Amino acid sequence: MTTAEQTIDVHSDITTVYNQWTQFEEFPQFMDGVEQVVQLDDRHLHWKVRIAGVEREFDATITEQIPEVRVAWKADGEVEHGGVVDFHRIEDQLTRVTLQMDLEPDGLVEKVGDKLGIVERRAKGDLERFRKLIEERQQATGAWRGEIPREG
Repeated sequence: MTTAEQTIDVHSDITTVYNQWTQFEEFPQFMDGVEQVVQLDDRHLHWKVRIAGVEREFDATITEQIPEVRVAWKADGEVEHGGVVDFHRIEDQLTRVTLQMDLEPDGLVEKVGDKLGIVERRAKGDLERFRKLIEERQQATGAWRGEIPREG
């Protein structure tokens, strides 16, 4: 299992930052390799990604969602992937976003990419593009303020 963790400070209020992150179908705008995300309902997403030329589709379940605090997910089925994004208010117009992803590389191409640190660099690049998106717009394109309690 590979874990990638990255943190970035976004010059915007926590509400705007969190609200934009909940717009899952807009992830392809800033996530490298994500071709499409379809939100099936409040808890379920269908992902289509291309990593190192390998296309993969999978479903994921949001396992926890607390407005302005956290969004956590895990892939369903055979794909081993999960993660959490935490949001911290540093100042009125400064929000810290921490992304942690856990995944099991599958196949030779993904395993070689993992050894070269591609997952960590991709996570860093995704957060940098997310920050740029928010800082340029200074508003979210939508919001979902519901809460999904962690099971268990």
